[in-house]
Amino acid sequence: MSLTIETTRATGAAHPAPPAPKPSAEPGYQVIRRNGVVTPFDPSKIAVALAKAFLAVEGGAAAASRRVHDIVAGLTNQVVAGLTRRVDAGRTFHIEDVQDQVELALMRGEHHKVARAYVLYREERARERAKASAGEPAAASAFRMKAADGSLATIDAARLAGVIEEACAELEGVSADAILAEAQRNLYDGVSREELALAPILAARTLIETEPNYAKVSARLLLDKLRREALTFVAGQPVEATQAEMAARYADYFHAYVRVGVAAERLDPELARFDLARLAGALRPERDLQFDYLGLQTLYDRYFLHVRGARFELPQAFFMRVAMGLALREIDREARAIEFYDLLSSFDFMTSTPTLFNAGAPRPQLSSCFLTSVPDDLDGIFKSIKDNALLAKYSGGLGNDWTRVRGLGAHIKGTNGESQGVVPFLKVANDAAIAVNQGGKRKGAVCAYLETWHIDIEEFLDLRKNTGDDRRRTHDMNTANWVPDLFMQRVEADANWTLFSPDETPDLHDLYGPAFKAAYESYEAKASRGEISIFKQIRAADLWRRILTMLFETGHPWIVFKDPCNIRSPQGHAGIVHSSNLCTEITLNTSDDEVAVCNLGSVNLAAHVSAAGLDHERLARTIRIAMRMLDNVIDVNFYTIPEARRSNLHHRPVGLGLMGFQDALQILRLPYASDEAIRFADESMEAISFHAVSASVGLAAERGRYPSFEGSLWSKGILPIDSIELLAAARGELDLDRSAALDWAALRERVKSVGMRNSNTMAIAPTATISNICGVAQSIEPAYQNLYVKSNMSGDFTVVNAALVHDLKARGLWDEVMVSDLKYFDGSLGEIDRAPDDLKALYATAFEIDSSWLIEAAARRQKWIDQAQSLNLYIANPSGKKLDALYRLAWRRGLKTTYYLRSRSATHVEKSTLKGTDGKLNAVSAIAPVAAAPDQIILSAPASCAIDDPSCEACQ
Repeated sequence: MSLTIETTRATGAAHPAPPAPKPSAEPGYQVIRRNGVVTPFDPSKIAVALAKAFLAVEGGAAAASRRVHDIVAGLTNQVVAGLTRRVDAGRTFHIEDVQDQVELALMRGEHHKVARAYVLYREERARERAKASAGEPAAASAFRMKAADGSLATIDAARLAGVIEEACAELEGVSADAILAEAQRNLYDGVSREELALAPILAARTLIETEPNYAKVSARLLLDKLRREALTFVAGQPVEATQAEMAARYADYFHAYVRVGVAAERLDPELARFDLARLAGALRPERDLQFDYLGLQTLYDRYFLHVRGARFELPQAFFMRVAMGLALREIDREARAIEFYDLLSSFDFMTSTPTLFNAGAPRPQLSSCFLTSVPDDLDGIFKSIKDNALLAKYSGGLGNDWTRVRGLGAHIKGTNGESQGVVPFLKVANDAAIAVNQGGKRKGAVCAYLETWHIDIEEFLDLRKNTGDDRRRTHDMNTANWVPDLFMQRVEADANWTLFSPDETPDLHDLYGPAFKAAYESYEAKASRGEISIFKQIRAADLWRRILTMLFETGHPWIVFKDPCNIRSPQGHAGIVHSSNLCTEITLNTSDDEVAVCNLGSVNLAAHVSAAGLDHERLARTIRIAMRMLDNVIDVNFYTIPEARRSNLHHRPVGLGLMGFQDALQILRLPYASDEAIRFADESMEAISFHAVSASVGLAAERGRYPSFEGSLWSKGILPIDSIELLAAARGELDLDRSAALDWAALRERVKSVGMRNSNTMAIAPTATISNICGVAQSIEPAYQNLYVKSNMSGDFTVVNAALVHDLKARGLWDEVMVSDLKYFDGSLGEIDRAPDDLKALYATAFEIDSSWLIEAAARRQKWIDQAQSLNLYIANPSGKKLDALYRLAWRRGLKTTYYLRSRSATHVEKSTLKGTDGKLNAVSAIAPVAAAPDQIILSAPASCAIDDPSCEACQ
């Protein structure tokens, strides 16, 4: 269908307008009319409505112009894309949803007068319909549902209302009637069972921005859909159950779940040999109600076991399955499984994503991170790429050290030719990572590391650029710069820096500290005498500026410090740390014979804090059990390559981390940007470190020391808090607080006499997904926004800071105006005049907090950690001077690693005041090019990394 508008020029002559666009209809999509009738979706009608709106506001001549024609075409395409992207199932949407998207497109396009006229017209028509239908009974109960066989049955309106009522039980601020009314609006005659199940979920989702408890309502409604799906699958016939009924049914379901899972080859047959009655009796059905919608939807989409898309795993069975998988080799494995289950299902602790994916499965690859060192020969290079594929297949995140590969122009003896350098091989590794996408569960992910002295470092910095020869670009691979202290010292001294090819300087790869400095200066002397053929001398500050410029423009390379990673490593006697991992928190030795492996899990710090402070007793119990679970991963793990097995069994490293740090601060009423918060970072990490080391000693007493213990820093009584002095001695100084509060002297003696079960015990990972499951802020991060749309591989989700809403309600400030203001100011209280100053400080968002506070808090944690931490840095208004100061501060404080640089260009909250939208939107850029003084770095484009990039979830 097309539209031709007849208009009249000033002369009075008729003039046919250009035809309105003819957007192609998406096949199979349908629209629910207000009377419940379903009709095919015709995008051309949207074009007609938009053209009429412009005609009404701008008049015939203006509306007939080519400019308006093009605007209408663009807006129509936006509306169609928005509708088809948002539809969850059944390929249907309500007429009101279509009109919402039209209004949204007009607002986004800043066609404010047209949008205003459109809104007023809708309101007028709504009043007319309401008046005409006054006193008429609701027709939803007369609608019929279409079964799989095509038969029609009347919708059970009573059950629909009952399920919604149960989902709202004991939750403040929610209305079952509002959800039911919105759900009925999206029903029609012949609706499918799937659409009927989704209707109340989608209805509740639209209300989350006004009341955070609707996130729990949405989750409980999703549970009803999941229960029907899982119970029907294991029973082999249609079954429905309410949450109340599940208290009596969970045990029987659990037996059937294990039987069906084993038969479908989704579960290890060994799980069927547990005492299932004992385990079923320990299940806590009421814990199904803890989830927020984002957490449960993430589990539903990516974690719960399924056969051909049909989920048959309920949440408590999921947690028990993981617990059983980790208890397989315990003596009283039922008792341990129950202990592990209780920790997981309470959200006190959560293992990493690979463990949740694969524990209890026939191939239990449970480890999170793998670190490799790529050799300088063709066989070794392509073996490393093959190893990447095998490790990524079962959800491992990868960190590759490429420093040994000779640089561009270096001599190749075998062919008497010249090397093309490391970049072409990185391109191959990049493409291999994309090809192996972990069974569709998440994208393959790898980070390439290169030392700052490598002759190819300048090309390495350009790998993520969108310009230049695409054959020398890696658009999907992360990159990191493995920076020696000597380079930073040269930058500070404004001295020169020399680049070498590693085939001529092979020992630099394995040296650090004073030994590296001596060898490096020796090679510089050789180069000056003409004894080295491939080298380049540049000003260190110029290279530093280029590193920071690329970090800002492309988000890469991350800046990671070689010397503190090695000097403070407990395993310096057993090898060298050549890189970190995909998320920069792992610092383990690698070699040709050993691929480093780390097994991760995170304590939910918010669950261990009350207004009175840190609950040390509960924290000690959690960590004791968690460390046992992580140690068990090493023994039950499925290893895809022998080098990983050899390394993991020889050193037995684990990485206990934390999440919910900002939630804990808000419970304690401590603003992130405060000295008190820095002290809490110190106190809480000291407690985690103390209990983690103590737990590993306890495991050593029970199970024996790890094989390479002798000669380690542990064996010498040098704990993480003590290794700070080794770094200070190597540098000559280190400006870092050394205070401690717990009885480290006694623990130090136990470590020396009893030993350690694990070579490494702590690492703070990003927790991008498991924190969603637990409903807390990820890792050590400040909140991105207090009201925003989070995007991950499960879709887009409105997220509201429930603690903030609680505080605003207590002061009578939570209303539609506050919601609108939070949207307008991108989830920040800072510019809302009526928001109290104490709440502005307590709920300051990531870009409102000076990143130096993040570094100071990280430095206090780092003194207690034997590995590292994924530390994101946020800069709202970047400049070369700010970046320079920030990263130099990180180095001076002794940090081992940094992670993403976040600049303010990611997803923003939808500023529309539409009711009924779910707030979904596209990312927009908010950073203009940054001007710089001549002695500063010139930053010319916003960083490309998104705050919630689905591809950045490889660790957790």
